[in-house]
Amino acid sequence: MQHTTQPKCIELFAGVGGFRLGLEKAGWDVTWSNQWEPNKTKQWAAEVYRHQFGDDGFVNEDICNVNASRLPDHDLLVGGFPCQDYSVAKPLNQSAGIQGKKGVLWWEIFRILQEKNPTYVLLENVSRLLSTPTNNRGRDFATILACFNALNYVVEWQVINAGDYGYPQSRKRVFILAYKRANDNSRADRNILRKEFPYYQKGNSSAFKLLPEPWETDSNGIIEDISNYLHAVSTVWDGIHKVSKTSPFKDVGIAYGGNVWTVKIEPVYRGPQKTLEMILQDKNVIPEDFYIPEEKLGRWEYLKGSKKEQRVHKETGTAWEYSEGAVTFPDALNRPSRTIVTGEGGTSPSRFKHVIQTEDGRYRRLTPVELERLNGFPDEWTSLEGCPDKNITDGQRAFLMGNALVVGIIEQIGKGVLNASATVR
Repeated sequence: MQHTTQPKCIELFAGVGGFRLGLEKAGWDVTWSNQWEPNKTKQWAAEVYRHQFGDDGFVNEDICNVNASRLPDHDLLVGGFPCQDYSVAKPLNQSAGIQGKKGVLWWEIFRILQEKNPTYVLLENVSRLLSTPTNNRGRDFATILACFNALNYVVEWQVINAGDYGYPQSRKRVFILAYKRANDNSRADRNILRKEFPYYQKGNSSAFKLLPEPWETDSNGIIEDISNYLHAVSTVWDGIHKVSKTSPFKDVGIAYGGNVWTVKIEPVYRGPQKTLEMILQDKNVIPEDFYIPEEKLGRWEYLKGSKKEQRVHKETGTAWEYSEGAVTFPDALNRPSRTIVTGEGGTSPSRFKHVIQTEDGRYRRLTPVELERLNGFPDEWTSLEGCPDKNITDGQRAFLMGNALVVGIIEQIGKGVLNASATVR
């Protein structure tokens, strides 16, 4: 794939534009994008996206209603497809996976791939995607791999924690990279796969090296070969992992021509490390309402502390013991922050919101700008600055960052795909 013009990309489930920011820095031209939040009267993510990138090529409507044939031709399709049905924030018995209300949006991606047939696909989701649904671990991801195989794609995936690679936030996500197989089984396929899959040999890496540093595997060779089961989407899981209590998919893998190889890895990174302290704003610009009143500090401490309590079920009256471990309080400044969640905003005490201790001993929450910095966005990205009729709140801005991704990861992957496309084909 030699480019004489800037390679084209379209973006699904665009959010506030994290994919686009990273890909444009990497050299891609994002020509079309879609963002729609169901059951919301105010489309804040779409408002931010429009404010930053304009209306050209942007569609704010349900992707299910978008005619795929009308989408522009493109080399790369990307999307952080909605993860609520896989999220670790959801109780296990409520995790519906690919059949859930938002999990089913995978089939919209599949529909567009069938129509537009791009050379590359890059998707992002929570790492739990590899092990859903709870009653048949791994079935959802197997179905996704089967769909890609049916469309003649090679698929690589890697679970990446941004904090392991120098970024200031511990944000663990699975990145899925698919690319078209050479139809004639020519040198292109052999170059991508290196015949013997050295991707999984200790000290080596993929043709599409997602991050600039290597990793250690837990074996010198391929440690799991789940072969020849991607024969049809409808029967992908039958007879192999019919009812599986553990997922066969580890944190790195490749699926190629009906075969799947997967391995566990440990990141090895020796570059500079950003910490939570490094992204904090100057104390002189922090609004007073981000500081926690002393009389409310006890409630914060309780919620973040360990517990073992007798409780009574409201409906049945049955007594049960509730227990949970402690969350670091206040948050450590000398390492990457915990993951931003959608409930980060607002003044009410919470177990999950970040709280830091300042030099004068006071405690405060993180500001929207600090949350943007943790994800690698420019300051005030979500503020709708200059739009006086758009009154977005700090809580809404925090929600948007809880749904966003780490921009630098996308930039690195985007550069890797461009480099590979210039040398492999």
